[in-house]
Parts: sequence; structure tokens; C-alpha cells
Amino acid sequence: MREEHEVIERMLTVLEAAAVRLVAGEDVSPEVFRSVIDFVRTFADGCHHHKEEEALFPALEARGMPKEGGPVGLMLIEHDEGRRLIRELDAAVGRLAEGDADARADIAQAVRAYVELLRNHILKENEVLLPMADRLLVADEQQKLSESFERIEKAQAGPEVHERYHRLVEDLEKQFL
Repeated sequence: MREEHEVIERMLTVLEAAAVRLVAGEDVSPEVFRSVIDFVRTFADGCHHHKEEEALFPALEARGMPKEGGPVGLMLIEHDEGRRLIRELDAAVGRLAEGDADARADIAQAVRAYVELLRNHILKENEVLLPMADRLLVADEQQKLSESFERIEKAQAGPEVHERYHRLVEDLEKQFL
């Protein structure tokens, strides 16, 4: 999970850099933003968050961590907020592609909000939730969780899709950083 966080954080840096250039008046293709949105929807949300929602969070709940009013509930709220912000970004990118210059500011606003949300979200998971999981889940449960992650990854994307997104991050880093 932490390795996936690193890849997601790298893409957040790229997204932020692309938005800065866009607001500075540079031409940034809507396709750049669309590729990041695809990454978020498929890799960050579709695979990574799916692993959390379908495997990690239920395992933690089974060990007594409450869903409501605790870290799991907060993570779920943040997942939903991230999805909302990506929908906003997608709509603004669509307007940019249609020639709406005002969309630049909306893209920048959605990017700032999304990047801030995800960076804080990842920090909470890395510093609080995952260490709690390491303490709560015994070796057998961690093994089952790992197997669930593999099953979910194969069903959602598969290793070749992960590799494609890793290459996308690298390509965009070369272009924007």
C-alpha cells in the first residue's frame, strides 16, 4: 500500500505542476489532465482505494476498529470527497477542451483541493491507519489481506495496467518536472 502511495504522490506532483503551468498561461493539453484523471480513477481509486474499501477496512472492523467515528470512517469520507473533486476537475477539463478560457481557474482550484486532500489522506494512512493495521492484524490475517489485495488488483487492473500507469507517471514527470 505504501508503494502505491508513493506512485500516487508522484502523480500529484505532476498534476500540480501541470496546473501551475496552465494558470501561468502555458498551453497544457486537456489530454494531460485526462490522463491524470484516468490514472486516478483506475489506479488510485479503482485499485488502491478498492483494496482499502473491500479488504483492509473490513479486516480492521473485524478486529474492533469502528467504521463510524474513527479512522476508517474518515478515510471513506475522504475517498468520496476525492471522487467529487475528480468529477469537478473532469468537467473543467471538458470545458477547457471546448475553448473555455475560464476553465483554467476551475482546473487549478480543483487540482489544489484534490492534491491537498490526497496528500493529507496518504499521510494519515501512512502515519496512523497502516501502523494501526500492523498492530491489530496478526500474521495470518495480514497474509489473507495480502492475498485479497492481489485478487482485487487482478480483478480491477492487473500487473500490466499497473506497469502502464507507472510508465505514465515517469513520462509525465519528464514533461512537467
